[in-house]
Amino acid sequence: MAAQPPYLRIADLFRQRIANGEWSPGDRLDSRARLAAEYGTGENVIRRAQELLISQGLLEGRAGSGTYVAEPRQRMRMVRSLSRERRDGSPFRADMADLGRTGTWEHHTDAKVTPPPEIAARLGLAEGELCVRTRYEFLTESRPVQLSTSWEPYALTSGTIVVLPEGGPLAGRGVVERMAEIGIEISHAVEQPEPGQATAEEAQLLGVQRGSLVTRIQRTYYGCDGRPVETADIVVPAAHCEIVYEVQISAGEYS
Repeated sequence: MAAQPPYLRIADLFRQRIANGEWSPGDRLDSRARLAAEYGTGENVIRRAQELLISQGLLEGRAGSGTYVAEPRQRMRMVRSLSRERRDGSPFRADMADLGRTGTWEHHTDAKVTPPPEIAARLGLAEGELCVRTRYEFLTESRPVQLSTSWEPYALTSGTIVVLPEGGPLAGRGVVERMAEIGIEISHAVEQPEPGQATAEEAQLLGVQRGSLVTRIQRTYYGCDGRPVETADIVVPAAHCEIVYEVQISAGEYS
């Protein structure tokens, strides 16, 4: 029988230290160099053991800070439905409130960005037309649970109070409410979910192991004239969240 890989042995020893309470939730682990010296192994072995336990939810990595013992964490159910769109607030914040949690986010917006060809195609833009791009990191109880990159045609909102999604009087509101402010009524949204694996950047932002399973959602909002007005790529870690779609049915159609 083949010998157990060293990183699996170290991961087992780390699990034992967590299980017997030697390492408690919230504790910061020693540096990889110190752990490698303690266990008589290489730093790469320690790294792989930590990455395995991060993917299993026992540890969590914090960019620029280190590796910590994770707090017990239940997998959240995130419902995608029309009821998410509410006035005077963020759909994500409303989602988290329904779960009894506090939802916040960090963001960075770039105006007048040339979109990649696939984004331009999704928005029906001609070559050279510009977009407003906003990158989001959504958090609940200060922990990242979702990433999103949103694109809106610059010509659509240029010169209006909603040109910057996170600026002006409607900062942080949903796409439906913001577009209504400039006379654009949203008729529907199309979402296409697909399984995938976290990239190195996504893993770092979400606090999961590179290659961990994620759900990727490609979402596009459409106006009543059929014109796409916003598209986004959403990334949700499968270990922390499950995606559920609520389909609304009009009872009057069958009465």
